[in-house]
Amino acid sequence: MVDHQRHMQPRKGVKETLMHVDEEHGCVNIKRSRPKLLFFLTFCSLLSCFLLLLPPLLSYPSPSFSLLYSYEGEDEALLEIKAPLCSSVSNGTICCDRSSIRSDICIMKGDVRTNSSSFSVVLYNSGDLLTGEEELRHEKIKPYTRKWEPSTMATIDELTLTSKKSNTSTTHKCDVYHDVPAVFFSTGGFTGNVYHEFNDGLIPLYITSQQFNKKVVLVILEYHDWWIMKYADVLSQISDYEPIDFNGDNRTHCFSEAIVGLKIHDELAINSSLTTTNKTIQDFHDMLDKSYQPRIHDLVQEEPEKTRENPDNNPKLVIISRNGSRAIMNQDLLVKMAEKIGFDVEVLRPDKTTELAKIYRALNSSDVMIGVHGAAMTHFLFMKPGSVFIQVVPLGTTWAAETYYGGPAKKLGLRYIGYEIGARESSLYDEYDRNDVVLTDPDSVNDRGWEFTKKIYLDRQKVRLNLIRFRKHLVRSHFFIMAKRNHAQV
Repeated sequence: MVDHQRHMQPRKGVKETLMHVDEEHGCVNIKRSRPKLLFFLTFCSLLSCFLLLLPPLLSYPSPSFSLLYSYEGEDEALLEIKAPLCSSVSNGTICCDRSSIRSDICIMKGDVRTNSSSFSVVLYNSGDLLTGEEELRHEKIKPYTRKWEPSTMATIDELTLTSKKSNTSTTHKCDVYHDVPAVFFSTGGFTGNVYHEFNDGLIPLYITSQQFNKKVVLVILEYHDWWIMKYADVLSQISDYEPIDFNGDNRTHCFSEAIVGLKIHDELAINSSLTTTNKTIQDFHDMLDKSYQPRIHDLVQEEPEKTRENPDNNPKLVIISRNGSRAIMNQDLLVKMAEKIGFDVEVLRPDKTTELAKIYRALNSSDVMIGVHGAAMTHFLFMKPGSVFIQVVPLGTTWAAETYYGGPAKKLGLRYIGYEIGARESSLYDEYDRNDVVLTDPDSVNDRGWEFTKKIYLDRQKVRLNLIRFRKHLVRSHFFIMAKRNHAQV
């Protein structure tokens, strides 16, 4: 499941911040009762506030929208005002950019050498007049992209970066010399959850390394063999070289340049203006396509020909099926209804052992994907731009569903539909009184804290779709796909 802790109180946070914005513009958010004699003065005050706010409102997105994406918005605003820190690093120096709320980045250029036993990376500069070593700079960094979460970052290994002057290089002999740069990052933290594996790891890795055109070595802290096997196809499109297990490899690896840490933009997204080669999330999708096509070709050849047939050429609909929490209780009826509308339906039940190439093949060849909000929705990244993504949104997950998957899906170019269930479509309707806030006001429950959200809305809730209401979305999606096909044939 996606980690919601930092986001599950959006409405409360927005109200408080909006009041602060008003105060910055010299306006007071008046909510207390006031004597009627002061009505005219109050009106004038509000009018002045409006006039002060009008110019920025015309120039920028609405405050509520920008606050929903405030983590990235703050970083972008800084980058638009001034050139990024460490955009130009001279030889023999270390430059660290700690301006982002999401991650720290350090760049080292010159004689860079690893020392895994001391969890350090050293940049050596010659010093003929020295009798020993002189330390010029000392930095600490945890190369993981959830900097704002202290509890998470406490679990991440820390690297020490130092710049030294030394009169000898024999003491620090290179065991392996690399003629391409290195990117250091961690696969600790929430690795093991597919959303975090893409959002916190693979997409930031792509953003950080794309400038090198695969001529880069990946140096991994908290290296996992299963992660390497799972994403071997993807890593082969990011780097031409075998990744290095920093913790487990005691050899001294030498580089002429190293980037420590990963750049991250937004939830499952890439801001082209912040990349050196104007890459977008569509480019990341194209990279995934190159990664999986060879394996998909093999899978197709291994299957009996009859299993690949679709004689009617119906639009393909894939349902991402869940067991337990947030399962669709009337899924069988949903399948029958979709088939009657004219879809060729596949029910996909991915688990941790499912080969990603098989999931990619199913979704990349689909026209429509349906799934209930959860980490598996990350697989919308596998769909072709122009396809339809229908996310079923359980009670209490509206904001998270839009932020983590709905908004990013639209950036990829998908036609996104967020189907918010009604109280009667939730299994919680059978557990709580009809007037209970769990059913009538989920935001107030989320405001109590993450433990309430997780316990009630994520772990205990299932959905029973109102098929009459849901059918409208399927009919429209079918019409959209067929119209697109007919237009392509003209």
